Amino acid sequence: MRRNEQIRVREVRLIGEDGEQLGIIERNQALQMAQDAGFDLVEVAAAADPPVCRIMDYGRFKYEAQKKKQEARKRQTVIQIKEIKLRPKTDEHDYLTKIGHIRRFIEDGDRCKVTIFFRGREIVHKDRGQAMLDKVVEDTRDIARVDQEARAEGRTLYLMLAPLPKK
Repeated sequence: MRRNEQIRVREVRLIGEDGEQLGIIERNQALQMAQDAGFDLVEVAAAADPPVCRIMDYGRFKYEAQKKKQEARKRQTVIQIKEIKLRPKTDEHDYLTKIGHIRRFIEDGDRCKVTIFFRGREIVHKDRGQAMLDKVVEDTRDIARVDQEARAEGRTLYLMLAPLPKK
């Protein structure tokens, strides 16, 4: 949209402040009508022949557009990915603590990446890591679903959990 001073053609198709079509009018006459009404003449379709202009309060229009954008940004939810790191030799109590963290993350609406690190020769026993991931999935089945199946990358094995959809 362009303002009053930038319109360079002789005739424009004019739309009034309440949205009604006023027809094709000379540019200077359209500018005068906008000034008499106390509004701006804004070009809304420059590619049209003749260009389409509208009588409106441009400052108010920009303000309302900014408010709509701000409101939309406020309503959107940001989903974070939280990560929990385990080892194949993680003991039962530590495991239960980590499960508690996973449950808290999932209940807060975040996705959770569960990673198992293998150090040294532990990499030979990937089946232990897979069994631990299976146990995590089983222990969180009531609140989470598997978003991405278990996958191995180098010395790590990981999977993604996401909250169950709300009913």
